[in-house]
Amino acid sequence: MERHGYFHFEEPCPFDDVASTKMVADALDIPVTGGEQDFDLRAFKQMIDTRSVDVVQPDIGYVGGITRARRVAEMAELAGLVCTPHCSNHTMLQVFTLHLAAAMPACAQYQEYRVDQDVEWAETIFTPMPRVVDGHLALPTAPGWGVELRPEFIVRAETHSSML
Repeated sequence: MERHGYFHFEEPCPFDDVASTKMVADALDIPVTGGEQDFDLRAFKQMIDTRSVDVVQPDIGYVGGITRARRVAEMAELAGLVCTPHCSNHTMLQVFTLHLAAAMPACAQYQEYRVDQDVEWAETIFTPMPRVVDGHLALPTAPGWGVELRPEFIVRAETHSSML
């Protein structure tokens, strides 16, 4: 991976095996990432304090929301580490993650972003769908999160919740 110029090696060990992850990070020149499945801020603090990773990857969905993910990014920044928030789907979580990355100084390097084109189901939820063009992704500039929930999605959600 190092020889081929990969940007980072994502979570090379089980997420809760911080000691093994640190061994991998210490042995490689390529940055090692971790945290995408962690939900406990203490685990992130340990990961950061022991330099078990080079890149911290909080996932808004796992860690408990954007405020907690922001705390992780702040911890990384204070420790001089970078942050690449993790999100592996085309839901509103990806929009929230985009805003988090744009707002946090620790997230200033290249970010990973799912670029597969099979997003028709996601496009039934909100619009416009953020798209990577020539390796760049523009932050939506419309009010709020920059996207709008589709009215037909809201109707389906209200109908589903009234049936519970």
